[in-house]
Amino acid sequence: MSDRDGSSVDDLTSGTVDDLAAAYEREEPFDMVEREHTETLPRAFADGEFGRRDAEWVVQWYYRRRAVPDAERRAAEERFLDNDYEAMVDAITGAAAASDRERKLERLTALTGVDVAVASAFLAFTHPEAYVAVGDREWEGLRAAGELAAPSPDPITPADYWQYLDAVTAVADRIDRDPWTVYRALWRLGG
Repeated sequence: MSDRDGSSVDDLTSGTVDDLAAAYEREEPFDMVEREHTETLPRAFADGEFGRRDAEWVVQWYYRRRAVPDAERRAAEERFLDNDYEAMVDAITGAAAASDRERKLERLTALTGVDVAVASAFLAFTHPEAYVAVGDREWEGLRAAGELAAPSPDPITPADYWQYLDAVTAVADRIDRDPWTVYRALWRLGG
């Protein structure tokens, strides 16, 4: 695949990312609701003014857009619902308020049913200007573009997530795009 300036898709140029992100907007069913949630959830999560369904939506969003068998997806969503409501609010607001990224991730992964990958989804809807979700598809998009060398790890560790996020941020900075635009492009590229 080539983008409009003739470079290969292996080069994540602004044109390539823009084309892939535009395809995401046209073709991905979650695009509109993601945009709405990146506008509403950051403040709600920071202020603690959200309900269980808002937090549950993030977990559902993470799993329902991936090729996860239905029984596994339902089990993961149910594990999250085992969290005490107040503990869940404390973890999410604590992650939103934490000053360093390691502490943000620690607060979220302390919740039942929240591994590093799901925590990355919470970070993406808590601080969309700086964080994006990670999964096999996005990781493999970066790998296909030559931005990461190793295949997607299983499970994803905190160190893996920081490596991935640093690569996404480097691409975003290099081409003057926000991380969510790069994320959308990677989702398409890794598909």
